[in-house]
Amino acid sequence: MKAYIFPGQGAQFPGMGKDIYDKSKLGKTLFEKANTILGFNITDVMFGGSIDELKQTKITQPAIFLHSTILAMAMKEHSGPDMVAGHSLGEFSALVANGALSFEDGLRLVSKRALAMQKACELEPSTMAAILGLDDGLVEKICSETGELVVPANYNSPGQVVISGSIRGIDLAIEKLQAAGAKRAIKLVVGGAFHSPLMEPARKELSEAIKNTHFSVPLCPVYQNVTAMPTTDPGKIKDNLVAQLTSPVRWTQSVIRMIADGATSFSELGPGKVLQGLVKKIDREMETNSLTPGD
Repeated sequence: MKAYIFPGQGAQFPGMGKDIYDKSKLGKTLFEKANTILGFNITDVMFGGSIDELKQTKITQPAIFLHSTILAMAMKEHSGPDMVAGHSLGEFSALVANGALSFEDGLRLVSKRALAMQKACELEPSTMAAILGLDDGLVEKICSETGELVVPANYNSPGQVVISGSIRGIDLAIEKLQAAGAKRAIKLVVGGAFHSPLMEPARKELSEAIKNTHFSVPLCPVYQNVTAMPTTDPGKIKDNLVAQLTSPVRWTQSVIRMIADGATSFSELGPGKVLQGLVKKIDREMETNSLTPGD
């Protein structure tokens, strides 16, 4: 069974999507439609902008979403996936790829999500850190013992957890996690504490938008970040998408469940190969690849 997986924020690079625009007539049409929906030419930044320009929140999330979804839609000759999942932002790309969400509605929600998250980041200084080499349970325990707001945000692979919270909370957690034997505990260059309670203002804002957006019964199950379980129920999909902003991304658990449910290959659609690397850390024998417009 084929699994399609879709990357999240951080996978962007200058020139992203230009090959799809040049090689696919449908791709070109969709990129131009996106410029109209967003009210500015995001293609100018994606194809010719600098890495710093791509880091702007209002650009980053829609750019990665567009790269992933247009790639998936431009590959009509493929029979399509049997299951899908996306890492954080990538969940929106996955939901367009499996037919739960239209391209246009997906782009509008992603743009709204990016701006809502940016606003939430500005309310309170916060950050994230990557922790390598410790058991998930120990990371959870130490975070809970800091006395500050700090929580696991991304379970990326065995021994790789990203934590999220207040700046003081993250500093304290890093100190304690290093003392507990973490191989690495490093702050990330991010705008705020994603997938933590500090994203509550963004969750409230996005909740209204998702509630008012039509979701269809998808063609195949999506394994959602919040539960790591498959679903095709539009109501559950909506609820989990809203909860995702303040809940951890259970990527390790999602991939394990997909393999248990019969996944034999994982194809990454979008910029970079980060998710393929994580899948290999979860199961070294699993087949992984990137899909490109020429496939």
